[in-house]
Amino acid sequence: MSPGSRYAAATAEGVPNGGVSFWYEQTGLPASRAPLPGDRDADVCIVGGGLTGLWTAYYLKRAQPDLDVVVLEREFCGYGASGRNGGWLSAEVAAPARTYLRSHGEVGVQALHAQMRAAVDEVLAVLREEGVDADVQQDGILFVARSRAQCERLAAQAEQERRWGAQVRELDADQTAERIRVSGALAGLHVAGAARVQPARLVQGVAAAVERLGVRLHERTTVTSVRPGAAVTDRGTVRATHVLRCLEGFSSGLPGERRSWLPMNSAMVVTDPLPDDVRAQVGWSGAELLGDSAHAYVYGQRTADGRIAFGGRGVPYRFGSRTDVHGRTQPATVRALTRLLHDFFPAVREVPVAHAWCGVLGVPRDWSPTVHLDRQTGLGWAGGYVGSGLTTTNLAGRTLRDLVLGRDTELTRLPWTGRQVRRWEPEPLRWLGVHALYALYREADRREARGLGRTSRLARVADLVSGRG
Repeated sequence: MSPGSRYAAATAEGVPNGGVSFWYEQTGLPASRAPLPGDRDADVCIVGGGLTGLWTAYYLKRAQPDLDVVVLEREFCGYGASGRNGGWLSAEVAAPARTYLRSHGEVGVQALHAQMRAAVDEVLAVLREEGVDADVQQDGILFVARSRAQCERLAAQAEQERRWGAQVRELDADQTAERIRVSGALAGLHVAGAARVQPARLVQGVAAAVERLGVRLHERTTVTSVRPGAAVTDRGTVRATHVLRCLEGFSSGLPGERRSWLPMNSAMVVTDPLPDDVRAQVGWSGAELLGDSAHAYVYGQRTADGRIAFGGRGVPYRFGSRTDVHGRTQPATVRALTRLLHDFFPAVREVPVAHAWCGVLGVPRDWSPTVHLDRQTGLGWAGGYVGSGLTTTNLAGRTLRDLVLGRDTELTRLPWTGRQVRRWEPEPLRWLGVHALYALYREADRREARGLGRTSRLARVADLVSGRG
């Protein structure tokens, strides 16, 4: 079976659906690398060929070229969220500020945000050095508010962004429309520094750079268990001093990890290239990333070839921590995202939707990412990015490098290092809780859209229950 047939897109609502993602429709699926040929030894074994694992391998080999590093991947490198995301190379940290304030105070949180901003520049520097063309354009993020309650939250976000050192500019309705004409936008907030990227090109470029350094990437290799000193697969066992779990939303597939990080779904649609007359009505002549201030928020980018890629939660969670089949999402999600896209941009109604897909992101119980290494067992992990992982993976990879090499650095002292998070509730409580949570957020958005001038109490309750508030 060819890679194309194995991952072929289905059709939903007359739209190609899945096929991993539209980003791979643009680039083509990568050539398959050889699976693990049998038992072997290594210094470091990395489980998961997404950006967390690839960046970790990259920096370990750059720091210590004689280190024997192996990466094991069930499908192909970049198959998961690394090749399906919205292309936001930003300094966003998903964690509620209070999570890290409690343990490390203001100084620690400031340090984490500073490192995240530096990580954006680090990724761009590596892409230049390694000759990776990922459609990069660094025009920042435009967040919009479309109700009075959202305006209130946007002002609070501006204050917090400034508090953590970001360069921001608050915009009125006219100034917002000068950048992007979002229907009903009352205000905007531009956050400098972020860059648009094409995710598949980025992750495949990093994978190629890792391979050039001498890291062995074994695809089509399913890890069945991880234990101190070994990763057991369907192709053999890799024995290593350090075994690092870098699976993000797919962590639940390992024994004992079903309740560690919740695999939350996020879905996207992308249009055909916009005709000139439609583009003139939408504006968006730059490459600003686009987000909003709703509770069930959306995210988008204008692609290098003039499309709008637009994403949101859809069905947030599948019972039993199940994940999708090669990026296929539900027809109802395709309809919902298309309606929302047209609500934001009425001029786009006559432009066909070209592709739909989804992926999973890892959500810890406190909604805050973690990097950890147990020095006694040699087991480590990083993830729980809650959808803000494109840049965070780079910082996590460099932090894991320092932990593996036994270094005491600014990175190993960041607030997210070594944190222990309680596990998610068992089923059916987990499924009921997540779906109730997003039902509350969506109802809160509906009430605010009808004129409620403050953040809905329903959303405050949902924040409290989820641990985000």
